[in-house]
Amino acid sequence: MNAFNIVIKIRMKPNFQIPFNRCTFNDNALKNIQMALSAGYISGNGNFTAQCHSYLNQYYSTKTLFTHSGTAALEMAALLCNIQPGDEVIVPSFTFVSTANALLLRGAKIIFADTEEKYPNLDIESLEELITEKTKVIVPVHYAGVACNMNALMTLVNKNNINIIEDAAQAIGSHYNGKLLGTFGRFGAISFHETKNITAGEGGLLIINNKTDFKRAEIIWEKGTNRADLHRGVINKYEWIEVGSSFLPSDINAAILYSQLNQFDFIQNKRIAIWNKYFAELQPLQEKGVLRLPQVPKYGELNGHMFFIECESKKMRDGLISFLGKKGILAVFHYLPLHLSPYFKNKHDGRILNNSVKFSERIVRLPLFLGLKEKEQDYIIEMVKAYF
Repeated sequence: MNAFNIVIKIRMKPNFQIPFNRCTFNDNALKNIQMALSAGYISGNGNFTAQCHSYLNQYYSTKTLFTHSGTAALEMAALLCNIQPGDEVIVPSFTFVSTANALLLRGAKIIFADTEEKYPNLDIESLEELITEKTKVIVPVHYAGVACNMNALMTLVNKNNINIIEDAAQAIGSHYNGKLLGTFGRFGAISFHETKNITAGEGGLLIINNKTDFKRAEIIWEKGTNRADLHRGVINKYEWIEVGSSFLPSDINAAILYSQLNQFDFIQNKRIAIWNKYFAELQPLQEKGVLRLPQVPKYGELNGHMFFIECESKKMRDGLISFLGKKGILAVFHYLPLHLSPYFKNKHDGRILNNSVKFSERIVRLPLFLGLKEKEQDYIIEMVKAYF
């Protein structure tokens, strides 16, 4: 059998019906689930969770905690940073809502920042004017798995004694100048959602880079109790220690994740190969000036999470998505700027974040998933070329 089998059937239209994402799992996923069921322990912090922790602790060279989502990892980081009402937190506007929500839940005042002009990552140069004596956290988001300028950011925050929570939801396996993303800040958050490179269906990871934070993190992870010590046999009863929540995923999710971790290099290499083919085949369109390909900075590194193109206008972007849809290809745009959202627009301070708006109006994401067949990718490329 192939290393990976498609386990979700897609209703196919004549010739092609290519979704944006298609879930794929290796043969061990079902075996692991059966083992978890047979063991009679499928709630949180079971045997497969322990195996995932062992793998990920070694991979990141620090302590990690498997969570039920990337959002949960961000919420834990906010608790661990002791965010209080009135504390200011700087977040890019061009991101998923979880990046801001996790901090708003603790009462933070969100200050939205713009992205860079050439790539939709946080514009570090714009941050200095946003920092005040109330600034407690900055959250860089490594868009599409490509690193923000972490040297510049760390210099800035060290000078101002500010915490960094890295939103590395899309960035598993990516580096900045050779160092893994998620390991620069006090905390890093990874997503294992079904759209991500490595998936548990739903899941996430909190990376804890200051080991003195781990004990408290584990208590928060276990609903504010010291139950993890009971599991280890250190104590004979557990107690409520501080505020926490139910951040543990089921061991069935861990069973799926562990099957993916065992194929980590295969998954990454396949996705990067798909990314590279898109870039090479669409390069002539960039040379003609009809679209822009991702402008990956030299310090960044691809993990094959997402391939996007930037159109010249919203009208062109919408036209391309519509055209591809009629050809049986689901391409999608991405984030709407959070500072202009119905919830936040009346709370924003009025600054114009031009680049965030630009990328929200021009980005088109093309299908990229492990099971994407070569003939499917060839067809997508052919249709993009046909549109232009």
